[in-house]
Amino acid sequence: MRFLPPGDTYEEIYAAFRWQVPASYNMGAAVCDRHATGNPPALIYVDGDGRVERYGFGDLKKLSNRLANVLKSFGVVPGDRMGILLPQCPEAAIAHVAAYKMGAIALPLFALFGDEALQYRLHNSGAKILVTDRSNADKIDAIQDRLPDLARVIVIDEPGADGWTRLLERASDDFEVVPTKADDPCLLIYTSGTTGPPKGALHAHRTMLGHMPGNEFFHEFYPQPGDLFWTPADWAWIGALMDLLMPAWFHGVPVLVFRAPKFDPEQAFAMMEAHRVHNTFLPPTALKLMRQIEDPKRPFPGSLRTCFTGGEPMGEELLAWGRDALGCTINEGYGQTECNLVVANCSSLYPVRAGSMGRPAPGHRLAIIDAEGSVLPRGEKGQIAVRRPDPVMMLEYWRNPDATRDKYVGDWLITGDTGWQDEDDYFWFVCRDDDVITSAGYRIGPGEIEDCLMRHPAVSLAAVVGVPDKIRTEVVKAFIVVKPGIVADDALRTAIQAHVKSRLAAHEYPRLIDFVDSLPMTTTGKIKRRDLRLAPPTAVGKPRNSPDLP
Repeated sequence: MRFLPPGDTYEEIYAAFRWQVPASYNMGAAVCDRHATGNPPALIYVDGDGRVERYGFGDLKKLSNRLANVLKSFGVVPGDRMGILLPQCPEAAIAHVAAYKMGAIALPLFALFGDEALQYRLHNSGAKILVTDRSNADKIDAIQDRLPDLARVIVIDEPGADGWTRLLERASDDFEVVPTKADDPCLLIYTSGTTGPPKGALHAHRTMLGHMPGNEFFHEFYPQPGDLFWTPADWAWIGALMDLLMPAWFHGVPVLVFRAPKFDPEQAFAMMEAHRVHNTFLPPTALKLMRQIEDPKRPFPGSLRTCFTGGEPMGEELLAWGRDALGCTINEGYGQTECNLVVANCSSLYPVRAGSMGRPAPGHRLAIIDAEGSVLPRGEKGQIAVRRPDPVMMLEYWRNPDATRDKYVGDWLITGDTGWQDEDDYFWFVCRDDDVITSAGYRIGPGEIEDCLMRHPAVSLAAVVGVPDKIRTEVVKAFIVVKPGIVADDALRTAIQAHVKSRLAAHEYPRLIDFVDSLPMTTTGKIKRRDLRLAPPTAVGKPRNSPDLP
């Protein structure tokens, strides 16, 4: 049963769509319990040693019920925050479902966070309980005295009486789902943003419904026979949790669970082939690394039906590579932690335009506005904004009313992204507001230059920023990781500059180029341009191993 109304064209589906958000709604019951009868397949877990475990929706219902009863016995009540500090694994998914079903608020935490990042999020959220593993429990031990609200830590691989297994064994698998309202909070995800400390975007149970139009668009009207989802991205990121795991389960589609400590593009191809993955979310960084494999058709014969990406614009080269190497058109989408998945591509319904994030997903109203909130004409650059009310939109920034207020101009949620909309409703990302480069009177977005750099045969990864210049205000500077075996020298620097100058414009070519071993990434796989703007000149180097993915 699909979420979207039937229709043959984008315009027909968009016009016919109406939100149907009930007063009472529980995301845990929606993604798990309603599929439990008959125990159909829900999760295939491949551990680090290659062992495979399989879970049905009936299994997940019982296990999440057991955990909910354990949490209740520990004094967790609706509205309490529960940290989930785990990589992709069954226990992480079970913890999410249990929290939702009992009315608690799940707080996903990236397993690679250090002490300070964890302390800030756990303290600011007032988390009462945490589910983690032994490798991360040591981090918590080091900061426990600075977390006065954290009353209990459950360690999933702890063999003792207080470990996950023994606790769940002693608990009942009967649990009555708390009758939450659609507007009750259930999910708190921190986003670093561009200024100040991280802010917690608080979402309601209705966010599940808000994500579905975009999901059905970029996964080409799933569910289809044989659909099976997988992403290498961490579930602590809203792009993996709410663009893949929870939407797949909303439709009762199974999910492959596997995430290597370090992303390996050949392993990604092999994993998709071995398990016949039909649907995937691959962040742009993952796609760029997979693109470096000379003959991807050799390890991957092509069971893939849909591929979604988002987080950074996708250029023509990646789009063309995807059609050839993956056997499907990569559908790009757009959103942010505060208001996710409001724009999407759907190649079977309308053509994907390279560089465009797509068209508004049904139910979402977007525009390009100026600083006063006035809608700008098509083709004019301005702020990408989303109109409220919208079920995918956050309730607020946690304990930060000033930041919540500043996120809106009238009824428009401002994304902090500059972009424009064409006459056919496609939206085009230009850059984050603080990434605009002003050079000799020109306003330059880094995305187009990075896409051009990526088309040079020697370039593996590239990032572009503006750096101060006495004459031009700023000049364009590129940080480039070259492909293995390439000599990074002055001759290559000159060739790359000529490559950009001849393809874009004289004022857009990088006057400065640093060859680097790797690029600084956020936990969601986006380039940290702020770090690059402050970086001193670096020595020529060779690329290191693949960066961590979200």
